[in-house]
Amino acid sequence: MRTLIAAALLAVLAGGLAADDKGTPVEWGGMKSTAPAGWKKETPMDKLGLRVGQFKLPGDDGAAELALFVTKGGGSTEQNLERQVKKFELEKDAKPAVTKMKVGTYDAVYQDITGTLLKKFPPFDPNAKITRVEKQRQIYVIFEGKEDVYSLTLLGPAKTVEKNKKDFDEWLKNFK
Repeated sequence: MRTLIAAALLAVLAGGLAADDKGTPVEWGGMKSTAPAGWKKETPMDKLGLRVGQFKLPGDDGAAELALFVTKGGGSTEQNLERQVKKFELEKDAKPAVTKMKVGTYDAVYQDITGTLLKKFPPFDPNAKITRVEKQRQIYVIFEGKEDVYSLTLLGPAKTVEKNKKDFDEWLKNFK
């Protein structure tokens, strides 16, 4: 009897793990992709309602945060890229890597920044206290839809972002 109960319990647990192992469906910009199973979906923390999705990505040096945004305007792509760079103190002569890519059918810009994060809270308050967080990395992706601007940030310890970069890039390429 115990063996039968143990076998049933294992079957239920294995079934639950298999379902969770498939990842989380994500809709963004009228497209869909499935986030890797190891990414933990969270409720977006945003009083302005700009964040439409949020995940924690695992890492030995601490988790990274992935936040998806939809905005109406907010400046040109170039202005948004510059705004992201200003969040960091870069090493001497360091420049963010900027490449072009496709996210679904959209032409997107992919920016990769490593340096000391100048973390402000609250983020839009000009008098907010700045906390310097070293060895941080951010991947920022932006593209313009028909009516909205879509962007995301993957931000966290440089080693954690690197650990998740392959899955992140694959996830982006899978948007359809």
